[in-house]
Amino acid sequence: MSVSPSSSAQAAREAVARRLRDLRREAGLTVKELAAACGWHHAKTSRVENALTAPSARDIRAWCEATGAAGQAQDLIVQSLNAESMYREWRHQVRNGLRQLQEGSARLFQDTELFRVYSATLVPGLLQTEGYAAGVLASAARFRDVPVDDSAAAARARVERSRVLHEPGRRFVLVVEEAVLRCRMADEDAMAAQLGFLLTAGALPAVSLGIIPMAATERTQWPRETFHVYDDKLVSVELVSARVRISQPSEIALYLKAFEELRATAVYGAEARELVLRAIEALR
Repeated sequence: MSVSPSSSAQAAREAVARRLRDLRREAGLTVKELAAACGWHHAKTSRVENALTAPSARDIRAWCEATGAAGQAQDLIVQSLNAESMYREWRHQVRNGLRQLQEGSARLFQDTELFRVYSATLVPGLLQTEGYAAGVLASAARFRDVPVDDSAAAARARVERSRVLHEPGRRFVLVVEEAVLRCRMADEDAMAAQLGFLLTAGALPAVSLGIIPMAATERTQWPRETFHVYDDKLVSVELVSARVRISQPSEIALYLKAFEELRATAVYGAEARELVLRAIEALR
């Protein structure tokens, strides 16, 4: 079953748009009449009703006043703000550099007891060494034209954030595709150190590290986009242009279903170690 990582955000936008359209219709107003009452062009009304333009708080108040539903304005404003916060473009998140982005997740990490991570592309941030993280973040800084390239400092912040691995009362279930072990995001020495750390981290009592072999047969799930599940409350999905935060229970359940099927395909223990050792050998 296909999962759209931005579907929660879009669905939330559309819910606001539908409610505003219903208010207009219930008031017996045409698109042009509503626009005239609010003091804007009728094309803006159409864009809002079709979820193409997010209404501002002022827009929503004017809309509700014009339709005789002023009492509903505040709830709609909150609903609209929540919808827009789900979809966070990387260009806005990295304006002040990458280090701040790493540090911004610290509270979420502290509030989470069960971490579930799936990655088809990179070693999960929780298990990244400083050298590997620096390579990944330098690449991200270049690609996204980050104004301040603080990738080295961001890598240190990422490793510091990963100290949560050693805190009591937490569990980490991580599943990666075997291709992750072969994707060289740093020089040979840094890659060797990273792969070596996976052998160590995979043996930590609180960590379950599964690797899905490239030769795995009869897969029920194809490689998916990278996603993180924090307890059963939040899913964070990484796209090229944005990070999507999903809190809708039905969609979280879908990601958890996909995660369990991917986890069941992975190998663990000695078999996983063998895949890592082969990747280290391939560096030479």
